[in-house]
Amino acid sequence: MKTFILILIGFVYTFAPRLCSAQATAQQQPIPLDTIYANDTKNVALFFPEPIRQGITGSDNFVFTYNREKEQYFGLLQAKPGKESNLLVVNRNGSIFSYIVKYKNQLSKLNYFIPLSNSIGNERPIIKDSVLVKSSEELVDNSTYYYQKFCSYLLNRKQRIGRIKKRSEGIILTVESIVFDKDELYFVIEIENNSSLDYDLNFLNLSIETRQKGKRKSLQRLYQEPIYKHNLPSKIKKNKTARFVYVLPKFSLSDDRRAIWELNEKDGERNIKMKLSHRYINNPN
Repeated sequence: MKTFILILIGFVYTFAPRLCSAQATAQQQPIPLDTIYANDTKNVALFFPEPIRQGITGSDNFVFTYNREKEQYFGLLQAKPGKESNLLVVNRNGSIFSYIVKYKNQLSKLNYFIPLSNSIGNERPIIKDSVLVKSSEELVDNSTYYYQKFCSYLLNRKQRIGRIKKRSEGIILTVESIVFDKDELYFVIEIENNSSLDYDLNFLNLSIETRQKGKRKSLQRLYQEPIYKHNLPSKIKKNKTARFVYVLPKFSLSDDRRAIWELNEKDGERNIKMKLSHRYINNPN
């Protein structure tokens, strides 16, 4: 029996480090990315297991388009000759997909049906440790409390940066001010309903629009997800005004990019698209 125990101890000391080393090596290996080919004469369709919430390419010679107003399961990829790049797509449930994209004159495949197993991860990591979960919840609560207080302060201050307004059928969308604080931008917004009908708000989204240069000019738009929304109404009664605040992570824009606010009416057509120059974003209050 003693001899067996000694042999077992020797086996553990000999092979356990190798097993640990092999596991560590396997965990550190990067996930290989599949390659998707596209060109400028055909649309390559990518079908995902969940609706697309965000999609962006790493280079201007690739354009990935998808429906930003109504989430859909597919997007279209086109490419111009140039160096290879990458495509990053985030689904509604937070699943992340990443691919290498290359230009190719002749395409043998025009449709990609992408399974959930191809996801490289999720933007909302699952924390199993109860202590970490508690700390994370406390951090969220503290941040939300700060956002509430600071947004209330901004609404009471009533500071304006100028005439940033857009009208449509008696509906007026105004960006009153843009304030930078810590690592966030605060957009103080007003919707005024001067019409004789109530206005049911479907969505108000902010996107960043990039103007693609070259012979095949196009626009690529990237939706910006708010961190917090303060006093956002679902309905603005006739002859009434609503003021609220959107909180977003800090960002800046080059002179070939601009911000786009899109106000959309539920079951109606009183929609507004407002363009904001990079000067307003880069010079907040």
